[in-house]
Amino acid sequence: MIEHAWIIPTILIASFWLILFFGKRLPNKGHEIGIPAVLTTFVMSCVVLFQWVTGDHSSAEPVRASTTWFEIGDVQIRLGVSINGMVAILLFVVTLVSSLVHIFSTQYVKGDRRYTQYFAALSLFTAGMLLMVMADSILLLLFGWETMGLCSFMLIGHWFEEQANSNAALKAFLTTRTGDIGLLVGFSTLFFAAGKTFDIGTINSLAASGLIEHWLLLFAASWMLLAVVGKSAQVPLHIWLPDAMAGPTPVSALIHAATMVVAGIFLVARIFPVFFYGFDIGAGGINPIALIGTITLLVGAAMAFVQQDLKKVLAYSTISQLGYMVAALGVGAWTAALFHLFTHAFFKACLFLGAGSVSEGVHHTFDMRKMGGLRKYMPTTHITFLLATLALAGIAPLSGFWSKDEILNGAYAGGYDFVLILGSVGAFMTATYMGRAYFKTFWGDYKGHGTPHESPKVITVPLVILAFLAVFSGFLNAPGIEKFSEWTEMEVPLVNAAGEPLVSHGETHSTEEGTTTQEHGSTEEHALFDGAAGSAGSAGVTLANLSTSAGASLNADGANGTATSVADSASDVTVRTVSFNNLAAGPELAAEDAEGHDGYFIPPHHKFNTTLAILTSIPALLGIALAIWIWYLGTAPKGVLSRNRFLAWVVHVVDEKFYFDWLAQNLVVKPIKGPIARGCYWFNQHVIDTIVNGIGVFFGRWMAAAASFFDRNVIDGAVNGSAAAVGASGEALRKAQDGHIQRYALFLFASVGLIGLAVLVLS
Repeated sequence: MIEHAWIIPTILIASFWLILFFGKRLPNKGHEIGIPAVLTTFVMSCVVLFQWVTGDHSSAEPVRASTTWFEIGDVQIRLGVSINGMVAILLFVVTLVSSLVHIFSTQYVKGDRRYTQYFAALSLFTAGMLLMVMADSILLLLFGWETMGLCSFMLIGHWFEEQANSNAALKAFLTTRTGDIGLLVGFSTLFFAAGKTFDIGTINSLAASGLIEHWLLLFAASWMLLAVVGKSAQVPLHIWLPDAMAGPTPVSALIHAATMVVAGIFLVARIFPVFFYGFDIGAGGINPIALIGTITLLVGAAMAFVQQDLKKVLAYSTISQLGYMVAALGVGAWTAALFHLFTHAFFKACLFLGAGSVSEGVHHTFDMRKMGGLRKYMPTTHITFLLATLALAGIAPLSGFWSKDEILNGAYAGGYDFVLILGSVGAFMTATYMGRAYFKTFWGDYKGHGTPHESPKVITVPLVILAFLAVFSGFLNAPGIEKFSEWTEMEVPLVNAAGEPLVSHGETHSTEEGTTTQEHGSTEEHALFDGAAGSAGSAGVTLANLSTSAGASLNADGANGTATSVADSASDVTVRTVSFNNLAAGPELAAEDAEGHDGYFIPPHHKFNTTLAILTSIPALLGIALAIWIWYLGTAPKGVLSRNRFLAWVVHVVDEKFYFDWLAQNLVVKPIKGPIARGCYWFNQHVIDTIVNGIGVFFGRWMAAAASFFDRNVIDGAVNGSAAAVGASGEALRKAQDGHIQRYALFLFASVGLIGLAVLVLS
């Protein structure tokens, strides 16, 4: 199955078209196509994951199937998929969450006017994420990335009749498109810097081997970071995500848990060597990724405190948790970032679907001021929401504890003290605001109208499944188990100047050019330097002098930017391990021993630190205690924030979303929209109208003149001519009718004679 994994997104693409064309003619309006399709992809993904973890793929070398797509000159563009541990895990997560969302939606959007289009968009949305995850080239990755952008626009604006929903869809689409400019620039830079190839494996190996100049890696990584900031809702382009709650709640669960917003995290993880060396992540201290992620985790957590809408609390929580993932990548904790993405998918999907269940039970509202006491009416929703809340808060031994601890441990081991400290503060804030949301929703007295009720099984069963995973999924990487790290380990082969791996093992099975190839036990992707070896030294590619010194870092060779010969360069190559040890970091910051991985770039993975885990758990416990004191016991002092002028100002600033929306509206939207609108109005009035009026006047006058001429000279001429002809013939006949009888008799006999002559001749 793993060799045919390309079928997985293909099924959902086919599902999209089938629902779109035939869904309205079916009894259930299309979900009888969408649900079996996504469940099939989930089963196939489980098979792929099982084959990966039990097969001969423990060395982290991918299985790839690809074919030639098209050629432009000497550049060959390939279309294919690549399956490794990270991809297999994400296939499982995406298809599982999407399957539960599909099932949940049959009740939540039942009877909706665009029910069929909704399920069609869900299929395409999931297919876009799967396509991006499985892509073996940055070009195909871009296709999946943009497909999700289109589908998010369709789903967020699903109820576009309301202006707020339409505005939210446009805001999400345009904000993420702003970030996508960076993606295009970054990908274009990597294409030329890697010798005109889109192949992800080639790009990773060249970057890790020092065969791409540092300034090009920095340039590309900086632009791609803009795309990450947009897609994964990092400050300051996070403003679209809270408004995206305008869409149906199951869509929110899918966006926040398994697609769209985690795409930016996946992008950095997929081409991690580019970011690792571009931003010198191994050096510790500070870098743009770690800084942006840390700011975002605090800003998102702060804004979650002042929300009264349950979905908005979860939306800002997502922003904060995405900040943790970005910060993890920024400190070099690659496995921790992926692990938090993995666990977050389950407890955040559970929370969003739980919010949808609450809304279903209290007559369609998300205002927590109209809730309270729901634990008595909705026991299943209550217990699943509680478990997911504790997991998000990082309470041991639930899944969020293990993944968040790995991030903070990575920050500590990598020398990023500010991420460790502020990440711990964020953990305190997370536990507090989630405690607030939980107690305001499920405890106290019910404040809404009507009688709340538990949701049907089609809603609660997905909640139970997700809550189970929110509790237990963290044990996959617990000390002594660490299967997640084993399954997802990233190994990027280092190459020499000719593009040949320093360590080669396994076989490559390929057919003739242009036919499908399947590679097992090959290098990190398919044949490195696909036609790029001949371009070494050009298009930003320089040869590397891989140092023979164990502690020295990789550096580019050639002071004048000229390429040395392959033979000379190869003579200097030494098989070595790339880790924090040989990136100028101190021994105390080194990753765990990577013996047996010589010749590969392997992101560092840090051993569990019991002391640090205990210390970083204290803020979460204090946050829960504070939430109990304020919103459960109600014994905290009242009016503290309003009486203190400074604190009241802080609350106001947070309530205004740190003025990010105001700044975007007044410094970006209005300065652009106003002049553009006025310019378009002027152009319409003075250019388009002038042209249209001129054409109207010209053709009006010409047509009037032509019609007048035709009327006078053709129609009138024909009528008058006919009258004149009739008059002339009448005048001629009048002369023959003169009243002489003898003339009439002459005409009569002449006529008879002529007739007789004619008969005689003809007979």
